[in-house]
Amino acid sequence: MSGLRDKLLRMRSSAAAQAERLAGMVTAEENGETAAQGESADVADAAAANAANAANANANANTFDGLDQAASSDSGSVESANGLSSEWEELNVRLVESTEGSFLVRESRYPVMHRHGIHQLGELADVQQHLDVFRKPEQSQMDYSNLLFLDLETTGLGVGTGNVPFMVGLAYLQDDVFVVEQMLIRHPAEERAMIGYLCNLLPSFTHLVTYNGRTFDWPVLHNRFILNGFRNFKWEPIHVDLLHPSRSIWRNTLVSCKLSHVEEERLGITREDDVPGSLAPAIYFQFLADSNPKPLLGVFQHNEIDMLSLAALAIRFGHLLGGGLGEQVAIPIEAEELLRTGLWLERMGKTELAEPLYTLLEDHPRISPKCLCMLAERDKKCGNWERAVLLWQKAVQDAEAANWPDYEAHIELAMYYEHRTKALHMALTLAEEAHSIALRRHTVLRSAQNKRRTELELIRKRIDRLNSKLQKWNRLEHVE
Repeated sequence: MSGLRDKLLRMRSSAAAQAERLAGMVTAEENGETAAQGESADVADAAAANAANAANANANANTFDGLDQAASSDSGSVESANGLSSEWEELNVRLVESTEGSFLVRESRYPVMHRHGIHQLGELADVQQHLDVFRKPEQSQMDYSNLLFLDLETTGLGVGTGNVPFMVGLAYLQDDVFVVEQMLIRHPAEERAMIGYLCNLLPSFTHLVTYNGRTFDWPVLHNRFILNGFRNFKWEPIHVDLLHPSRSIWRNTLVSCKLSHVEEERLGITREDDVPGSLAPAIYFQFLADSNPKPLLGVFQHNEIDMLSLAALAIRFGHLLGGGLGEQVAIPIEAEELLRTGLWLERMGKTELAEPLYTLLEDHPRISPKCLCMLAERDKKCGNWERAVLLWQKAVQDAEAANWPDYEAHIELAMYYEHRTKALHMALTLAEEAHSIALRRHTVLRSAQNKRRTELELIRKRIDRLNSKLQKWNRLEHVE
């Protein structure tokens, strides 16, 4: 199959293919309009050449249809002027043809005033420059930002060569409109034409925004570029993978960091009658078997909502990076989310935005000892020992009243008193309390015995070392 496909592709006119790449993709409808308007002879010749190449591409696709089981069946519906059956037109798709072949495109346009959840799409223009913080050090700084959102629907879950993206969803701002463009291949022979279309489109964007795209969407798509012969394609955008900041902030606050859950809990988006993404491959395989495109409408709609939600999530993080917390974005209620938001902002180089959040945490009524220790650890690294000690002391007090206390703050305070203030008696008291808590936890919990035994041994060694230091100190005082 692949050998015959390569042979047919090599038989195509290389000159015509080059002309098509220079001229850009055209649709069958655009060819008809060009001929009707009777433009200049050169343009008419180019249109005729494109039409001939499209016919050759369709003939080649028909050859693949006879060889590929994926395109073996036919719906038998009456075709319209653009070569698509009425069933396809109900999905609001159009046929795109080139020398590489043909594929389908479904385009949806939203005004910038459209509200998706709690955000308007027009806010994207105000915050997109703040996403430059995701730029790698080796990437040059741009004078402008042009964001492209990407989400794939694939035949599988891996990133290997057997996983085919049958639908590629793109979204971008164009003047005062937010455009969602979805490409679909009706069978594998159309993939090369779609990839060629992407080769012309992608380099015009400076940023690539995805959700888990760094480990899935982009590697899968990049593999398809190589497998379809576009080995020289090069595009190095600033990749903004929003899964990572989502996990950084909500890993313990939300039940799941899946996009569908994040959008519902933090973006005010509720899906109705949505086709789960996990069912998309099965629906596509069913289409390949019976050539009935109607069930694909649910996949189109699911992918479209994903694109809109991705834009809304980018707006939220853009507001956070631009200092919009408390204005465009509500201040988190839960202490851990507030803390993790500050830590993430600090990692992104926005320390001045993070510090007010840490101040709010000091008097938070429901802050856990774990959060106190996390903030104290941050202050310890920054040399803010005064606040770190206060946080550890508060965590120790909370542990005394807890039914299931932790001893992390005890150990940190013991280390501080032993090495920085030389208050050995206080350090010993805290170490003994930590040992008592650890022993109690070790007795109740039977899992991870080796790890807990090691923790007990380390605390025991600390106590022995402190006792030894105190004995030495007492002998010196007695001598004096």
